[in-house]
This record gives sequence, structure tokens and C-alpha cells, in this order.
Amino acid sequence: MSELTLTVMRLGFLAVLWLFVIVAVQVIRSDLFGTRVTQRGSRRGGGNASGAPAQAGRQAAAPPQQRQRRGAPTKLVVSEGTLTGTTVALAGQTITLGRAHDSTIVLDDDYASSRHARIYPDRDGQWIVEDLGSTNGTYLDRTRLTTPTPIPPGAPIRIGKTVIELRK
Repeated sequence: MSELTLTVMRLGFLAVLWLFVIVAVQVIRSDLFGTRVTQRGSRRGGGNASGAPAQAGRQAAAPPQQRQRRGAPTKLVVSEGTLTGTTVALAGQTITLGRAHDSTIVLDDDYASSRHARIYPDRDGQWIVEDLGSTNGTYLDRTRLTTPTPIPPGAPIRIGKTVIELRK
């Protein structure tokens, strides 16, 4: 083998080795510090809480606009957990909860699954919570959900350390 070939192979091996070290450090950093969660507020317009347009393949289509019943909830509020104070306006769209980055509310919680639960309106204008097969479960008041269940206003929905409520 020529000296040039040997030098190129050494430099290539050194580059691959440094690439491995950088990737390993990034993985360790994300495991130690978790994902970055930013505070999201509700925005007007056709999108989810992050301002991104709703993805048709991932979220159910919104039902036709109906008149809000008197006393019907208008917002979803995080009352406990790392996102305390976060509010999402209820505009008839499906709200997804979980660790996945495309969720409406991204939970930075060790007890939350990536696709943990969803909250959606039914035809009567009532809001329904559904556990999406999570490992640790979703609780309405103190009852673990096994089927889609209507949410009474003010009833706490617990996902790990995060508590969410529907409010007027």
C-alpha cells in the first residue's frame, strides 16, 4: 500500500471516530437534560397551539362549527406539572398529549408516552378524553381510563405528574 492511501485511511478512521464521539455526547446530553419544552400559548387561526398548521393525516377533522352551549368549556389549562399555566383554546380540533414533538401539548414527563392521550369534541359538543394505549395510564379524577370518557368541566385529567383541566 502506498503512503498516500495509508494516510487517507488514517484520516478517514479519525473522522469516523470523532463523529461517533460527538453523537455519543449528544445522546448522553439529551438523556441527562431531556427535551427542551417551550411555553406555548393559544393563537388565533387555523393551527394547533404551536402555530403550525394541523396535519390532516395525524389529527381528526374538526366537526362543523356549532354554537357553544352555555357553560361549555372554552380552554384547556395545565394546572400541575412542568407546563403549569399553559392554556390551549378549545376550537373544535383534536388535542393530542404526549412526549412526541408533534403533539399539541408536549409533555416533558418520564411517565408520559410519546402518544399518550387525546381530547376531542363529540357531535353533541361535549369533550371526550381517550387514552391511546399508554403504559402508565390516563386518569380522570382518580379513575383510570379504559374507554373514551366525557370530561366534566373542572375534572382533573392526570398524565404522570401533569394535571390538565377543562375550564370556561
